[in-house]
Amino acid sequence: MTYTLTTPLYYVNDKPHLGSAYTTLACDALARFHRLCGEQVTFVTGCDEHGQKIQRTAEAAAVSPQQHCDAISRSYQDLWDRWQISHDAFIRTTDPRHQQIVNQFFARVEASGDVIEGRQQGWYCVACEEFKDDAPEADAPQCPIHQRPLEWRDEVNLFFRLSRYQKEIEALIQRPDFILPISRRREVENFVAQGLRDFSISRRHVPWGLPVPGHDGHTFYVWFDALLGYLTALLPADAPAELEQLAAHGWPAQLHVIGKDILRFHAVYWPAMLMSAGLPLPERVFGHGFLTREGQKMGKSLGNVLDPDVLLERCGRDAVRWYLLRDIPFGDDGDFQQQRFTDLVNNDLANTIGNLLNRTSSMARRWFDDSVPSAAGARDSSHPLAVAAEQARTDVIAGFEAMDFRRAAEATLQLAISANGFLNDQAPWSRMKQDGQRDAVADDLYAVLEATRWIALLLAPLLPDLSARMLDQLGLPPLPPGGPWLPLLSWGQLPPAAPLPEPTPVMARLELETPL
Repeated sequence: MTYTLTTPLYYVNDKPHLGSAYTTLACDALARFHRLCGEQVTFVTGCDEHGQKIQRTAEAAAVSPQQHCDAISRSYQDLWDRWQISHDAFIRTTDPRHQQIVNQFFARVEASGDVIEGRQQGWYCVACEEFKDDAPEADAPQCPIHQRPLEWRDEVNLFFRLSRYQKEIEALIQRPDFILPISRRREVENFVAQGLRDFSISRRHVPWGLPVPGHDGHTFYVWFDALLGYLTALLPADAPAELEQLAAHGWPAQLHVIGKDILRFHAVYWPAMLMSAGLPLPERVFGHGFLTREGQKMGKSLGNVLDPDVLLERCGRDAVRWYLLRDIPFGDDGDFQQQRFTDLVNNDLANTIGNLLNRTSSMARRWFDDSVPSAAGARDSSHPLAVAAEQARTDVIAGFEAMDFRRAAEATLQLAISANGFLNDQAPWSRMKQDGQRDAVADDLYAVLEATRWIALLLAPLLPDLSARMLDQLGLPPLPPGGPWLPLLSWGQLPPAAPLPEPTPVMARLELETPL
């Protein structure tokens, strides 16, 4: 079974920010989960590198647009390498293969009769790379999103006949699970209900873009070009850059994960374009929310932008992944609060999970010859922790299938809480002092160590680094990225009498004395 998912193709007007890291980390967790379940995954990310905004940004920096794109795209690739993002393809829309795919796609759309010439008049936002039909009436209106002056445009463009696909798009957006979360679907329904209008797919006098075949002076509108990057990304470098090859390399995608601000392009424009070109549609579009910081929108002018490089350097991968995926319901807006970030990481990872493994391993080594206790009585599936582990597995899988990372994280944490509670109730440190209790203590410690093995496995998609350290602390081999995973989630597989390494903390406490 194949599973293709994509992040947006990030616009290279500036270096990566926390929002792009959030989207990519979420997709990485999904990709890891599906690989662990034995599916053949193609995880696509990359950069959108055309348009007037990039042209002007490069001019302001006194570099060529290509030099600017090279530098920013490299910053994305380097950042994802440092975050150990497990993407399979990184597409840049300046890739020469992409021009070939765009040309083929345009030829299909034009042959379908869906390309017409028309005059485009209106207020245009360079930052958004789109016309603002709802621009406020004023002599010099501003973009409501970027708070920058809009520019008046009056030019002849090529248009895609979106209006021809009104009924098809109406039917599509009613398909269960095509647009998630449900609140986002309602937004798209409202937009479509107003009546779909043809949209411009070319620009004049914007040299930093792909030329439109057969239409001198026209370059493709950045959104028409960028969406096709999902297709180009799937074609291996040694495969022909041909649309006919897509079915063999993972198209249609099962999932596009995007920010809610670009939902209309992915849930309306993109499917209509694919219909016109005779290509299958993606199965699902998920529009997640935005991140604020301490209740405020992040921005350079406020000086409160969270740099993912700084977060990685000061806090580490596990801490940031845990906070973003465990605390923020995926699909909703989220607020990054430093104190809550610190508290969650320390309480959940360092104390509840890390200390559980450390103290249990220490007791087992001290009383049972530096090894896992041999405990036949604790390997039965009716053991209370076995029952708790089975429930955690069910909830983690259901969470990932619903893209509910919070549910998956909390289910894993609950297993650790149950194991800590069991350990405290059994109090092996007291019972070891009583005659005839050695076998009972061996059973208890085995059960808790087996629960920590499950915790390590369940954490693998969310926190692969911590998962690997926990397995190593249990004397177990690392988990292969492609599984098997589910067969390992069966109670009683921790080998009795196996050597236990000397314990070291698997998760350091987070101490942030100054603001991030």
